[in-house]
Amino acid sequence: MRNKRKFKVRRRPEKEMIFGTRAVIEAVQAGNEIEKILIRRDMTNELSRQLLAALEGKVVPIQKVPVDKLNLLTSKNHQGVIAFISPIRFQRLENIIPFVYEQGKTPFVVVLDGVTDVRNFGAIARTCECAGVDAIVVPSKGGAAINADAVKTSAGALLNIAVCREENLWEALRFLSNSGLKLVAATEKAKQNYTKISYKEPIALLLGSEDEGIADEHLKLCNSLVKIPILGKTESLNVSVAAGVMIYEIVRQRGE
Repeated sequence: MRNKRKFKVRRRPEKEMIFGTRAVIEAVQAGNEIEKILIRRDMTNELSRQLLAALEGKVVPIQKVPVDKLNLLTSKNHQGVIAFISPIRFQRLENIIPFVYEQGKTPFVVVLDGVTDVRNFGAIARTCECAGVDAIVVPSKGGAAINADAVKTSAGALLNIAVCREENLWEALRFLSNSGLKLVAATEKAKQNYTKISYKEPIALLLGSEDEGIADEHLKLCNSLVKIPILGKTESLNVSVAAGVMIYEIVRQRGE
């Protein structure tokens, strides 16, 4: 007899979820901020088509999953659809950058490429808010869940900083570059020490995950690649620690 696939699912509080296709459609149409939507993999009815139509033009991650996974998340009648409510309201990158310039400020943006750990993400958000970073840019897929745990780990900082969720990170980096921001990647592939370049101009700091790093196509867009020296035997720093080192070097230089 064939074994059924087992899923490890952390059941989140039901107050963070919306159940049922019609309820999710209404939430989307009402402008509620959605973290992500899970849809039963084999679902092809008219309501599911209406849901996908309602989501057109919106940057909301959609995952098609087996019904077993949905059943593990709730015992309620989910009708094949569960939406997770986001605790924050996402901002549009194309609105943030002009606004920062209009305020007479020098833009400082942090872009996260493949940072999936919620605790690391929350810690980075906390540092960004403390350091006066103007916005955090994250991909709609392949990034950490922006949920209550992330807000808690950030000590509430995520409620006080702009977060821009982008469907295409490559296009977002191109937009930042065309808007006059210098793209700086922190990567072990770099030869230059992170203290050896200037950060006084508009900056977009790009950070990647510890295991995968920054995607090559994103590195190719960057103006500068820099590294933090590793003097011990451990190969790399935790990404949230690396973020703190880089962010406060930028703060230091701009304060001189």
